[in-house]
Formats: sequence, C-alpha cells, structure tokens
Amino acid sequence: MHVVHDGPRQAPPLLLIHGSGASGVTWSPVVPALADHHHVVRVDLPGCGQSPPASSYDVPVQASRVAAVLDDLGLSGVAVVGHSSGGYTATSLAEQRPDLVRSVALISSGPRPDALRPQPLIFRVLMGPPFGPLVWSRRSDAMIRRGIGATTARSVDITDEAVADLKRTSYRAFRMSLRRNTAYIAERSVPDRLAALGVPVLVVFGAADPRWDPSSAHQYEVVPNARIESLPGVGHIPMLEAPETTSELLLDWTSRQRVVGTPPMTPDA
Repeated sequence: MHVVHDGPRQAPPLLLIHGSGASGVTWSPVVPALADHHHVVRVDLPGCGQSPPASSYDVPVQASRVAAVLDDLGLSGVAVVGHSSGGYTATSLAEQRPDLVRSVALISSGPRPDALRPQPLIFRVLMGPPFGPLVWSRRSDAMIRRGIGATTARSVDITDEAVADLKRTSYRAFRMSLRRNTAYIAERSVPDRLAALGVPVLVVFGAADPRWDPSSAHQYEVVPNARIESLPGVGHIPMLEAPETTSELLLDWTSRQRVVGTPPMTPDA
C-alpha cells in the first residue's frame, strides 16, 4: 500500500483515508496545517492512486490492510480521519482494532444507503455497463475534473497530480469498492456501528453536499457525545472546498482528544 508521511514522526499520529476512486492526494490542501501538529500518514487504498489492485474490496478487508500498515509503522492511539467511503474503512478499523484507534473523524460519510441523493448523469454513466468500462478507459483530464466538480458546491483547484492518480484507479476497483461500501452500510448503519464502540467521534458534512443528504448527519446523534459540524455552502469535498475550516476543525478535535486522553499528573511525594 502506497504510504506518504508528513510532519515530525514523534508527533501524535493522524491517519487520512480517502474515498472511493480517489487517493491520498485528495488531502493535500489540509496537510500543511495538520503536519504542523501531527505525524500525518496518508494511504492509497488498493486499486487507487499508486497502490496496486487487490482481490477483495470488502470494507473489513480494507481496514485490516490499513491496520497492517499501522502495525508496520509501530503506531497506535491514532486519530483516524476518513472522507466519504473512507469513513467506512475508518469505522471498520475502529471495530477491528480499538487498540490502534484513539478517535474517528468522518467527513461527508453517508450513514446508510437511503441517505444517498440521486446521482449526476456522469456518475450514472460511469457506474455500470454497457458504457461504464468504455468511458472509464477513455476519460480525459477535463472529464475527470468535471466529475469531481459535480460533487462540489464551490469552484475547486484540482491538481494535475490528483488527476493522474484518478486515472490510475482501475474500473474494477472503483466498481467493486462502491458495491462493497454499500453492502457495509446496508448491513449496519455507520452511526449504529460507532455507537457500539464508545470511541470519540467527529462528523463533518457540507451543507450543500450533492451526494449525501446533509440532514442525514443528524443520524450520528445516536453516537454518545458525537460532535457534528455543518459547513455552509460546502459540498462533498470540504478538504478542497474549505481547507482552512476543515483543518481547524480537525486540529481542534485532535487537540481536545489529547487533553481528554492525557493521564493525570502524579503529585510529588
């Protein structure tokens, strides 16, 4: 799995997990601010970006692969942040390996299938036969940028690096990831999964998200003490649309968790 590190290795670890068909490059606008305070770890999930494809894209399998990366790096007590379906991998990681996960932040992660909004035409074309595989193999840079723009509420700068990573993502990886992500949240909603874990949770939604109904963020209220933030005028990709606000929310969240999780000092004898 392709892994990128930013920030001092001795700083508190922060793991960033991208959504379906994207890559770790998606996080680039928020990384500089986060890396001032954290050892930031970004992964490209199998079949995406610079990571080779895999035989299975089941969410628990993806989470186990991420856990193996953290084990190899010797990291624990990690603040895990997932964007969109990356939030499902983050949740599954917390389910499987609570020893690794300090807190979970979900950005634009739909809670259950019925919260999904009607999808733009470009997505409906790409998501199935007969045209999906053909169009996928012939995607131009402009088409990829239009596809990303269809999920945002603001004009965003999409770098050549991000476009190149999206071109590397295979059609099979994209399709199978979508199917397995849907199966994961259909089996049990994300709020119900997190409510059973007792891990601190931050939920961030763009109030103008065209992919997931923004009001569905309230379903996360079943998670004890969950913090839910809505960003006005922001669509599905807050890291690109409102990087400063997104960074501030994440840094405030992680700083609060460090304070809460710090053992009390023992008075001098």
